[in-house]
Amino acid sequence: MQRKPILVVGSLNTDLVAVADTIPAVGQTVIGTDFQVHPGGKGGNQAMAVARLGYPVRMIGRVGNDSFGSQLRAQLESAAVDCSALAVSEGPSGVAVILVSRAGENSIVVAPGANAKVTPDDIDRNIELIRSAGIVLAQLEIPLETVAHLANVCKREGVSFFLDPAPAAALPEELLRSTAWFTPNETEAAFYLGDVEDLAPPEIASRLHALGPRGVVLKLGARGAYVSTSEVQCLVPAVPVQALDTTAAGDAFSGAFATALMLGKSPAESTAFAVAAAGISVTRSGAQPSMPNLQEVAAVLETDVSGLRTVAARSK
Repeated sequence: MQRKPILVVGSLNTDLVAVADTIPAVGQTVIGTDFQVHPGGKGGNQAMAVARLGYPVRMIGRVGNDSFGSQLRAQLESAAVDCSALAVSEGPSGVAVILVSRAGENSIVVAPGANAKVTPDDIDRNIELIRSAGIVLAQLEIPLETVAHLANVCKREGVSFFLDPAPAAALPEELLRSTAWFTPNETEAAFYLGDVEDLAPPEIASRLHALGPRGVVLKLGARGAYVSTSEVQCLVPAVPVQALDTTAAGDAFSGAFATALMLGKSPAESTAFAVAAAGISVTRSGAQPSMPNLQEVAAVLETDVSGLRTVAARSK
C-alpha cells in the first residue's frame, strides 16, 4: 500500500552560523570560535527531518534566483525531498544569521527574502499535493495570510493541518480551529496565553486547547514534551544529552512527530519518537545536518533512555 506523503509548506533559508563562548549583548562585540554555512529555514528543516527518517515528503515554498536558492534546492533533493512545487522568485533567498554560544544556546535574525513571496496562489496551484497528503506541516516564517489560507484549504479537503507557531504571531481564530496539532514551545505558549511561568504543562495545554486546536504538543526543551488530546495527556521526559547546538531541535521534533503519526504510532508514542529525534539533533551542529535517521532514533528508543517507551506505552 502506497504511503500518503507528508507535505511541508514553509520557509527555506541559508543559515550563517557564528559560534562564540557567549552570545553578545546589545552593543557588545565578541570574538567567535567558528563559522559555518548550513541549509535551513523552518520549512526546509522539517522537510529534511521527515526525509532523513525515510518517509515520503514534499515541499511547497520559494527560493530566490541566487546561488543560495540553487544550493537549498539541491540539498533537499539530495535527501529525496520532492521539490517539484518549490518556486523561484526574483531576488534573494531567505537568510538566517545565527549566533550560538558554547552552552548550545542560540540567537537568530531572519531576513525572509523569497519566503515573503509565498502567497495563497502558491497553495491553490498545488491543491493536488494537499489533497494527496497525509499531513500538512506549516510554520510562521511565510506570510500569515498564506498560512491561514492553507489551513482553510486543509479543513475543506479533510487533511490534517499541523502548525508549529514559530516565530510566534497573532493568529486568526479560524486558523486555530482548523489546526489538528499545535506544537509551541514554552516561549511561544506564553505569547498566546500570557505569563505561563507558574503554570504546569497540563494547565498550559488546556488553555491552548481553548483557543481551538484539537491536539497540543508543548515542547519543554530539556524537560521533554507534554502531549494532550481529548483522549491522552502525557509528559514525555527528555533524552539526557550534552547539548552542542539547539538550532532546529524544534523542527527535528515536528518532523519526527508527524512521521511517527503517519507510521501509525499513537500520540504518546509519537511524542516519545519526536523527543528522541530532537535529543539527537542537539548533539550536532547546524540545522538540516543535525537531523537523525530512523535507525538512530530507533536505537535511542531501544535503550529506553529516560523511560521514553515505558511512558508512551502506559499512555495508550
